[in-house]
Amino acid sequence: MERHFDQELTELNMDILKIGDLAQEAIYKSIEALTNQDKEAARGVIENDKNIDNLELSIDEKCIDLIARYQPMAKDLRFITTGMKINMELERIADMATGIARRTLELIDKPFSKPLMEIPKLTTIAQNMVKMAIEAFVKRDIELARKVLLSDSEANQLRNSIQKELIEDYMVKDGTTAPWAVQLLLIARFLERICDHTTNIAEDIIYMVQAEVMRHHREKLIREE
Repeated sequence: MERHFDQELTELNMDILKIGDLAQEAIYKSIEALTNQDKEAARGVIENDKNIDNLELSIDEKCIDLIARYQPMAKDLRFITTGMKINMELERIADMATGIARRTLELIDKPFSKPLMEIPKLTTIAQNMVKMAIEAFVKRDIELARKVLLSDSEANQLRNSIQKELIEDYMVKDGTTAPWAVQLLLIARFLERICDHTTNIAEDIIYMVQAEVMRHHREKLIREE
């Protein structure tokens, strides 16, 4: 019985890594579609979101089934329940990438004069945070998870900078820029939300490994630094 349980936990771990890979791929392809103004690439991200949704539901069902059949305790229970939360966050990250793809389709029909500028930088932060979070999950690495948490403030500041520039330097001065500026504002917001969901994953990893609740207690991280 225990051997079967361990095997199923391994399979669950692999499923979570798979949805993590798909979420990372969705971010990359959505931004690539934006950069290249590629309609087909953007549509591909949107269409593939259904597969990610289906995988998320499958992982959820697997977690519930494991709890019902084996009634795990301590670290195994923490792993399964944390796996459910991480699964949900990764699906939401993929949703944000889909949002970027949808906004890209809108931008293609509204040529804009402003270069993307800080959006690629915010994209890099978001991608690095997701990559670090997945690696922290694989390695059960508390310190790497903490690095993810510390990266979030930079993402917030950069999103605010993008928002300020688009509104004050473009929309306020020239109302005709609104059709494309609003889309870029939304894309920046989606990227910042990806970072938010990734910090949730990092907090969940810390709880999974050492049963320490970080959510709503970020001051612990500041004190430890």
